[in-house]
Parts: sequence; structure tokens; C-alpha cells
Amino acid sequence: MDAARLLVKALEAEGVEYVFGIPGEENIHFVDALNDSPIRYILVRHEQGAAFMAEMYGRLTGRAGVASATLGPGAINLQLGVADATTNSTPVVAITAQVGLDRIYKESHQVVDLVSLFRPITKWADLVPAAEALPEMLRKAFKTAQTERPGAVYLAIPEDVESAQVSDDLTPLRVNVVRPQDPSPGQVARAADVLAGARHPIILAGHGASRAGASAALIRFSEQLGLPVATTFNGKGVFPDDHRHALGAVGFMRHDYVNFGFDEADVLISVGYELQEFDPVKINPHGDKKIIHIHQFPAEVDDHYPVEVGIQGDISRSLDALAAAAPRRFTINGTGEKIRRLIREEMAQAAADDAFPLSPRRVVADIRAAMGREDIVLADTGAVKMWMARMYPTYEPNTMLVSNGLSSMGFSVPGALAAKLAFPGRKVLAATGDGAFLMNSQEIETAVRERIPMVVLVWVDDAYGLIEWKMDLELGRSSNIAFGNPDFVKYAEAFGARGYRITAADELLPTLRKALDDDTVSVIAVPVDYSANLELTNKLGELTGPF
Repeated sequence: MDAARLLVKALEAEGVEYVFGIPGEENIHFVDALNDSPIRYILVRHEQGAAFMAEMYGRLTGRAGVASATLGPGAINLQLGVADATTNSTPVVAITAQVGLDRIYKESHQVVDLVSLFRPITKWADLVPAAEALPEMLRKAFKTAQTERPGAVYLAIPEDVESAQVSDDLTPLRVNVVRPQDPSPGQVARAADVLAGARHPIILAGHGASRAGASAALIRFSEQLGLPVATTFNGKGVFPDDHRHALGAVGFMRHDYVNFGFDEADVLISVGYELQEFDPVKINPHGDKKIIHIHQFPAEVDDHYPVEVGIQGDISRSLDALAAAAPRRFTINGTGEKIRRLIREEMAQAAADDAFPLSPRRVVADIRAAMGREDIVLADTGAVKMWMARMYPTYEPNTMLVSNGLSSMGFSVPGALAAKLAFPGRKVLAATGDGAFLMNSQEIETAVRERIPMVVLVWVDDAYGLIEWKMDLELGRSSNIAFGNPDFVKYAEAFGARGYRITAADELLPTLRKALDDDTVSVIAVPVDYSANLELTNKLGELTGPF
């Protein structure tokens, strides 16, 4: 047996279903060995797409997605998606080739110190020094990637190690799962004491609550104690937006509706929240709120996030324990209801807006009308993300996905492909600006070739809309943000996908429904009028509280 087949056996032992990648001269034995495995190799069109696919697969399943590439440029192309996974707390195992050990120590063709390049953007990065090390290093890679706080890991396999012969007695290690711990009774009691003196506590739920499957416990906790709940962008759906205690998502701007709930709060109960998701200065500008931090690992240090009590352990068990120990139930004031009413009114106005090009609000409303509660939408970085995260009602965890750690453009198209592989029974939509779309649009061919149905909705404004928005707000003018676009219908059809062009506001919803029902890949181009951007920020900037 060669080391490449041992590597495949180790991946099988980890439960790997897919490897996303592009082969190279130096890893052909590995790619060939996969032909005799139940693992499906998804040949992509750019290594960046492979990394984003692995990330979204890992995010949705909790099992590390696997991205593969050759050495040098192929490995370097993986880096954006790998960094995105780490900053978004998502398990990924990236495996690339490397030159042979016989020349890695000297100046030679395609020699780059890949481990040093990957080390700052991963939880662990290393070179496999011998074929016999593969079982232990693969087990460590998956354990490290999947253990809280999850992230990406990287292994470089030299060419001569991959092709080396190994004993048939060498087998993968047994998979052991790290079990979350029970919360400390002492810390739960301390947190209950903080709640005993609280006047207006509020819950902020983040990405960690979704990863931990803590949605049901969070709903119980909110209902038992009578507490309102806001989420981060990455936490959307862990608390359903149609629940009477829901406040929506924070992260848009300082004066958005939901922030007024935090203005009145004296105690913040953060559940699975990570500071990289959202800057705490926006909800605790004076650093004077008492914070109960509930997560599976300690909080990061920040001047505006002074933790009064940290409860470290399984999030669901921690919430149930604190609910049982809490001295009283709270009464939600009128702020939460007013916030929900304002959001409902915006959505109703959006659905009735027949302007063309379409208002971003109308696009969001039509997407929501076309998608089921458990269907998955990926909102790419840019103005699309801001509108979707703010206005798209979300009811189940991980059904509205954004990149909010690194905020990478171009993840949604390859990510949608992986989302459909992870949940083939759900409809999947990538919502993307025209700028982000063309960064990884080549993966449409991958989806068509691999027969993975999905819909791409391109918001067309011929510009980098979010940067224009920011420039207009801060500088009063914009520059170097406009570009030209291809005919998106012909572009889609050239890949073998279906293409649609929206020419009136009332065409979008039926087109979305048709495309989502078709068992194929579709691209819909919708012209968007982003003059609504400044209208919204001007309106919210004039808001005053308390509500």
C-alpha cells in the first residue's frame, strides 16, 4: 500500500464524504486513490472555490470540510477560504502537496514555505515528515479543526512521502469525540446573582450557539425568564425572527432599531457570541453593562466586553442550569414590540414597492417569499449582506449564511454548491452582488458538471455598491467603484446553466420560484437601485431613543 491510499483510508475513517480540489503533478497518487473510495472528489475551477466549499460544508454539518490542492500556487490559492473558515469558526482540513524532502531544504522549483504561510490563518499547520506519521497527523488535524473553537488546519504532504510504500498493518486511528463539559455550579450561581440585581437584561446570541445546536435551549431560556433576544449576523436563525421575544440582528449601524434594546439594557447575556462577529463597542459604548458570557471557551479580552461572569461548558446545559437558578422572571417592556413592529412595517412596504430597478428591500422581501423556513440562502459580502442580514427574517439556524469574520467576497457561489451537497433536500440560493459574483462565477461550471442544482441571484448595479455607500457617507462623493458587466443570461447559458433577466419588479418572485423548483443551475440577474442605501442610513441616523 502506498501512503496516498493510507491517506484516503484515514479520510474515510473520519467520515469524509467529499474532497473539493484541483489535482497537480505532485498529488496524483492521492487523487487516483480516491477513485477506489466512496469519497466523492469534486473537481473545482479555482482552489479558492474549493476552500469556500469546504468551509460551507463544515459550517453546515459540523464536520470538517476537506479542500485539496497541489503545491505552490495551488496551495496559496486556498488561503483566502482557509482564513475565512478560521475567522468564521468553521472546521476545515486543507491538504496540499509539497516538493519532496530531497529538495525542500534548498532553493528549488516551486519551493515555498507553505507551513509558515498557513500557520497564522489556521489552528495548526505542519508538514508530514514520513508516511508512517499520516494516521496520527490526520486524526490530530480533524480533532483540532472540529474542537471548539473550530477552525481550519493545514497539512503539507511532500511528493515523495505521498508515493512512499507503507506496511498494510498501518491503519487509521480510532476517532474519539471531544465531549462538552457541564457548567460550573459556582459560576451558574454567580450569574444568577447578577440577574437578581438586573433591571433590563438582554440576550445576544452568536455563531457559537448555532454550532452547539442550542436553539431549543435558547428559546426555553428566553421564554422561562421573559428575556428579549438579538442575534449577530452569523447567529441569525438560532432564535426565530417570528418569536415574540425576537429583536432581530445587530451589526448594521449604531442607530438601527435593535440597538435601542441594548441602550436600555444593564445586563448582557451573551450566548455563543464571539467578538470577531461583531464589535461590542456598538452595544456597550461605555463599557458599563454587566456581561454574562456563556460559551464553550472563555471570552476574548476587550475594553467594551468586561465579563462579570463566564459560564464555560455545553451551551444548552448552561442555559438550562441558569434558568433553573435564576431568581425571577422579567417583564419585557414595549421596546421589543416596537422594534418588531418597525421591521414588519419595513417588510410590508418592501413587498409593495414596484419601482424598477428594484429596491434592495423588494429583493429581500421576494427572496423571503420564495424560500421555505429551512431553505438556505448565502448572502455574499457587500451591500447584499447588509440588506439581507438586516431585513431577511430567519427561522432556523444556518439558513442565512454570511462571512462575518473575514467578510470575504466571492464565497456565496461555491458555498451554495457545498450547501446543496450537505442538504440536498433543501432549496439553496446564492445572493450576490455583481462584483462578488465574478470573483468565483467559474464554479457555475462545476455545479452544472456535477449536477448540483442551485440558484444564483445577482444584484446588478455595475459597481462595488457597499464601498460607494461608505464613500458617500463619509466623503460625500465616490470614485473608482464602477465597472462593466457581461450579459449575465448569455454568461450563464455558456456554462450550460439557465439564465434569466428581470425587467420589471413583479417578475422577480415568479422567476425565483420557477428557478428554485427546477432541478438545474440557474442565474438570475436583477437590476438594483442602491439609492435606498443613503435613504436608509439617513433615516436611521435621525432615530432617537428610548423607544
